[in-house]
Amino acid sequence: MGDKHISSQFDNELNSISAKVMEMGGLVESQLRNAIYALNEFSVEAADQVVERERAVNALEVEIDHDVSSTIGRRQPTARDLRMLLAMSKITANLERAGDEVARIARMVKLIIDSGAGRSLPCSELRVASELASALLRRSLDAFARLDTDVARAIIKADDDIDREYDGFLRKLITYIMEDPRAISPSLNLLFLAKAIERVGDHAKNIAESTIYVAEGADVRHGADKPAGAVAQ
Repeated sequence: MGDKHISSQFDNELNSISAKVMEMGGLVESQLRNAIYALNEFSVEAADQVVERERAVNALEVEIDHDVSSTIGRRQPTARDLRMLLAMSKITANLERAGDEVARIARMVKLIIDSGAGRSLPCSELRVASELASALLRRSLDAFARLDTDVARAIIKADDDIDREYDGFLRKLITYIMEDPRAISPSLNLLFLAKAIERVGDHAKNIAESTIYVAEGADVRHGADKPAGAVAQ
């Protein structure tokens, strides 16, 4: 009876941590949508809201890290439960970094607006990449919630689409700068913004990799696909 009670408590703790991870993911998703809106509409107000709410994302990271460490120390979980806790810790770190990139997008939007060159810059060229990044982040969190490895693997492949969009945008921006050297400074802000969007996609990919790690015990980072803890021959 005692073991069953302890097991129930442990399940409750896992569910509580998982709920906080999803809450954090939802917050980063919302922030990203607001940052994209700020870019598309040149809205200083929307950009300011994104920057101001960054603290909430950071606070959740600290809270989740504490819960994970505490649970591992008290429960000494094994096998899949331990993989789940480690994965949630990694996902939390990726969400925090994605949140940093989203805040960077908002700050770059403000700088572009302040420069007065916003309407003349090729900002609309980033629409596809930003929508892809937003969709990948949403799908990666959904895949983790359902431990859907098929979707997780599709996300890993789809990250290449964002990389191609970024490379294409970079070429167009270089051409734009060559045609109007006066736009170098605001164009650099737009370049940093584009890189931040690309990095959000990378973090979504990392979350997908963590999902596969939990469900299958396989480490698929850097193109690998082997059981967790396996030693390369």
